[in-house]
Amino acid sequence: MSDSPVPANPAPPPQPAAAGGAPILSVRDLAIRFRTADGTVTAAADVGFDIRAGEIVGLVGESGSGKSQILMSLMGLLASNGHASGSAVFRGEEILNAPARRLDALRGASMSMIFQDPMTSLNPYLRVSTQLVEVLERHRGMTRAEAMAQALAIMESVRIPDAARRIRLYPHEFSGGMRQRVMIAMALLCRPALLLADEPTTALDVTVQAQILELIADLARSIGTAVLFVTHDLGVVARLCDRVIVLYGGRIMESGEATDIFGDPKHPYTRGLIDSTPRLDERSHGELRTIPGQPRAAQLAPMGCPFEPRCPHRVVRCRTERPAPQEAGLRQLACHEVRL
Repeated sequence: MSDSPVPANPAPPPQPAAAGGAPILSVRDLAIRFRTADGTVTAAADVGFDIRAGEIVGLVGESGSGKSQILMSLMGLLASNGHASGSAVFRGEEILNAPARRLDALRGASMSMIFQDPMTSLNPYLRVSTQLVEVLERHRGMTRAEAMAQALAIMESVRIPDAARRIRLYPHEFSGGMRQRVMIAMALLCRPALLLADEPTTALDVTVQAQILELIADLARSIGTAVLFVTHDLGVVARLCDRVIVLYGGRIMESGEATDIFGDPKHPYTRGLIDSTPRLDERSHGELRTIPGQPRAAQLAPMGCPFEPRCPHRVVRCRTERPAPQEAGLRQLACHEVRL
């Protein structure tokens, strides 16, 4: 977990400019599996959610819970031994397993992704200016001069010092944090309708992190960009997100509005995540709680609740019967012992 504390009373996130209406992205029954030498690995199963214009949705859970693979499946970037099934409708169009040519037209223009590792995502043989300008020339039809001016402006907006000089450098000439800012700039260039962010502020210091989060929030407020934000940092989620989806073992344990999730966590796993995060109020004193045990190996997909081996409230049926989702308004919960 991150060292960033969860605020004692997290402020309500900024309200989206265009919330409501048909979802920008609607995911149903998403399952992601990989063929390996040891058998089939299930990275996610039965995942479903909607994101509307101007909404920021946090996707949280421990490492290996399937967060990044969900984003990669939506972008059509799963590894060659992976396969996604189900449905993902973006602006009325099915994009899950869509033809590569169609996804190429969408990626960068209408939907963008901030990757976790900028060094493997930027082309090491091209100057940063070339990589930014090409996006605008291809997807926005700008001239070279117009694209360069826009690229320079976005570099400055992500707080890259001396942007006019640095934009002509190669990726290896930037520090890790600066490369991450370049990746964020590239994702925001075309003001996408959907932004998928995979731990976008991990390599940044807290001051720059706050500036980047405000930039993403402003994008949602001003033009209605829908954001799916993957992070381990519950403090960031509490400050930034409208809604939260809690994943464990590739399945949704709980979801709902951020104020409800942090104010009244229902699932034992959600409570464990929040209790194991440093806080700024009186609960920060004393020994920091942890979730006992380790996540189950993906090859050992359980018949029942995936969290059962680590759950303090487990009963016999939790081992053999998968809990059906309970729904109440925007709140969803998958647990036998806890009710909404």
